[in-house]
Amino acid sequence: MTTRTARSSRGRRRGGPSHAVARGRSYQGPLWGALAALTVLGAAGFVAVDGGSSGTGVRSEPTERARSGRLGSTAPTSAPPSASASVSASASASPSPRTSPTSTPDIPATGPGTFITAAGGGGEVGSGTVLRYRVDVETGINLSPTDVARQVDRILADPRGWTADGRSAFERVSSGPADFAVRVATPGTVDRICGEYGLDTGGEVNCDVGKNVMVNLRRWLLATPVYAHRVKDYRALIVNHEVGHFLGHGHVGCPGAGRPAPVMMQQIKGMHGCLPNVWPYDDRGRYVTGPALS
Repeated sequence: MTTRTARSSRGRRRGGPSHAVARGRSYQGPLWGALAALTVLGAAGFVAVDGGSSGTGVRSEPTERARSGRLGSTAPTSAPPSASASVSASASASPSPRTSPTSTPDIPATGPGTFITAAGGGGEVGSGTVLRYRVDVETGINLSPTDVARQVDRILADPRGWTADGRSAFERVSSGPADFAVRVATPGTVDRICGEYGLDTGGEVNCDVGKNVMVNLRRWLLATPVYAHRVKDYRALIVNHEVGHFLGHGHVGCPGAGRPAPVMMQQIKGMHGCLPNVWPYDDRGRYVTGPALS
């Protein structure tokens, strides 16, 4: 894993990029072999991934809002890597249908590298230091910036997410200063931007670098075998994992067989006995974590 450079922005505690080379680390191993293994584990079921705002289930990105030395933290975390590419998947905050996709979407290998920012914005969610974010979608990939922004907004506002620490807040903007941007882009564009920070996303995974939470279009549309029937849930995992890196959280392992997988666990590399989970906090407000990984 590479080392990520700390970023400072509006009191953020942040480390470097996240997944591909996993926030300062790089995962180039047998990715698809790991994905195949995950398919079998998928039958174990999901841990309260209902995506609702009722507070039930486990929420997306537990905010350590102490992003490893950035804002101070309410939950134990490992030192933030300098740049990290994430091998994680995200799911949206809303429940997704359990039906299998009828066809494989046409995913362009690369794009122009230009982005359209979702219009409008929203009110602040959470309490504490406010982090302003944009939602950008690469030009020409046939995704609605408005729809993507709506999903990201729900994920970051979910009571099981990073705001559950009582110290983190988010606000989406479409213009003016922003602390970070959630950007959905083609594999080639993600590789290029993450690669500028020394991360190798291999055309397959996501990363968090600089002020960019880069989401690989392939993962956004296809998820992984474990989440194949819950693609939107996987999107929540992507957003929560990568924003978690931005907040300064490092990777952790599975806390034990049959227990919810932490959001900061690289679930795409294997569940190791843990159950699928896309939220940082559970429905009782407890941070879901595991042993820190170096």
